[in-house]
Amino acid sequence: MRIPWRFLTLLVGAFVFLFPFYYMLIGSLQTEPDPTVRGAFPEPGNLTGQNYVEINNAISLGQSLLNSGIFTGGVILGTMVFGVLAGYALARLQFRGRGAVFGLMLLVQVVPFQLLTIPLYVMVVRSYGLADSYLGMIAPFAINSVAVFIFRQYFLQLPQELFDAARIDGASELSTLWRVALPLVRPALLTGLLVTFIGPWNEFLWPFLITKQQDLQPLAVSLSNYLTTVSARAANPFGAVLAGACVLAAPAVALFIVFQRQFISSSLESGVKG
Repeated sequence: MRIPWRFLTLLVGAFVFLFPFYYMLIGSLQTEPDPTVRGAFPEPGNLTGQNYVEINNAISLGQSLLNSGIFTGGVILGTMVFGVLAGYALARLQFRGRGAVFGLMLLVQVVPFQLLTIPLYVMVVRSYGLADSYLGMIAPFAINSVAVFIFRQYFLQLPQELFDAARIDGASELSTLWRVALPLVRPALLTGLLVTFIGPWNEFLWPFLITKQQDLQPLAVSLSNYLTTVSARAANPFGAVLAGACVLAAPAVALFIVFQRQFISSSLESGVKG
């Protein structure tokens, strides 16, 4: 009797977790708003895609998605390159002050980004002249301390014998990182990718400060402007708000679905005999 009860418990938990997403999608397709529980089971005649058409006409979803892709892709690229190098150095290289560097990295995580917004804005816009540019949006997020911490912890789990064998064979540190370490920490790379993706994809404040040009604004900024100014004049403001939320959430959900099977712990000891 345990297996059916466990299955029933998991089924109820899945329903509770997925119901808000279902309600958001159904609400975005309604012609007439129905914020009650009954609205979760709408009549076929009350379903339409007009809310999405109105959003596209107001903010150009294609251009906004492209801007978000460039912004988020640049941040992910920077984090994957610099984060992996920093994590590997903190985990496997011996140098004076390594503990202090790691402590400072942990300290950075407790400092709210909003506290740094003004000095970063002055430095990026006035000192570097990167206003109204993708690089100005990407630069402050080019390395993620949380991702560095994740990479470091995974690299620490790798057996020391693998690195000793690579050095005996004459491999450089970069070659050891590329050929020995990275293939064994794929879950860390995927975790770092998702952790890095969520932040810039949903970021509103910084891109809004960097540029006021609509053709450069990421999707989160465009949708925020739409929801605060235009959606109230839409035929169905409730559906317009939910449609905007669906558009913003869809890429993150799709990315998780694509990579969720890859989150399987690899056998870190498989490269060592005995």
